[in-house]
Amino acid sequence: MINVGIIGGAGYTAGELIRILLRHPLAKIQFIQSNSYSGELITSVHRDLFGETELEFTEPDFEAVDVVFLCSGHGLSKVFMDTHNYPKHMKIIDLSMDFRQISDENPFVYGLPELKREEIASAEKIANPGCFATAIELALLPLAQHEKLCNEVHVNAITGSTGAGHKPSETSHFSWKNNNVAVYKPFEHQHLGEIIQTVKELQPGFYHDINFIPVRGNFSRGIMATVYTECDWDQVQITENYKQYYQEHPFVTIVNEILDVKQVTNTNKCFLYPAKYGSKIMIISVIDNLIKGASGQAVQNMNLMFGIEETMGLLLKPVAF
Repeated sequence: MINVGIIGGAGYTAGELIRILLRHPLAKIQFIQSNSYSGELITSVHRDLFGETELEFTEPDFEAVDVVFLCSGHGLSKVFMDTHNYPKHMKIIDLSMDFRQISDENPFVYGLPELKREEIASAEKIANPGCFATAIELALLPLAQHEKLCNEVHVNAITGSTGAGHKPSETSHFSWKNNNVAVYKPFEHQHLGEIIQTVKELQPGFYHDINFIPVRGNFSRGIMATVYTECDWDQVQITENYKQYYQEHPFVTIVNEILDVKQVTNTNKCFLYPAKYGSKIMIISVIDNLIKGASGQAVQNMNLMFGIEETMGLLLKPVAF
């Protein structure tokens, strides 16, 4: 049994993580911490879990757990690492962006299983990828493996409102979000650094721009990324190379038709549609931003770290909201 703790348990990603772990046959939640809701029932925040758990938000007991998930948000994971002592046996999976830029001084392994499975399996600390980054990286990895990213890459990607987090803001308010879409952070989104870093793992000579236009959608969850670039493969080569790259990866499926977000909502799946249009390859990538883009991928990484089946606890759909 894997004993689990969660830091920052009140947000959307933590809610998904709790739902998945409660159904995981080899995981047991020992504590869920929240600064805002200490002492209250988990169901006071995650209200769909009535009847499934009587757990409360409590202070952490690091000696009682094998792994801790950090769900407190960007910037706070570094604070946690700097201000807490924890036992050497305890593994850490961070869902913020604090440790995604890998360096000699950073002990975290970037947790994209479709690229880093072996490193994840032996890691003590994992930096879980961002949601946009996951969708875009999975679209590009087969091209990078064959050094076919020889021109600028263009990306338009739309995400649901849960991508903005649990805390209300001016641009997540229903009156603004309803019947509305909006571009934000064009060409400078915070996930660009980890996307470029990941591409260069397979194609070190990549030096072109990735022109990324993020879009806020008026739906709750999911990401659709449309990626295109010049490519000299024909359709047969495209299909063969994408299927070959992902043949050992259980959560990525190559599809030969146009996709929609609801095909993967509430799952840890990524569907990819790679197709040739003239001289260009276009890849549509769809994921659930809260599961494959966050908590599901985090549990996938936990499974690999503890040497159990990669798909454990992730094949059934969590409860939707």
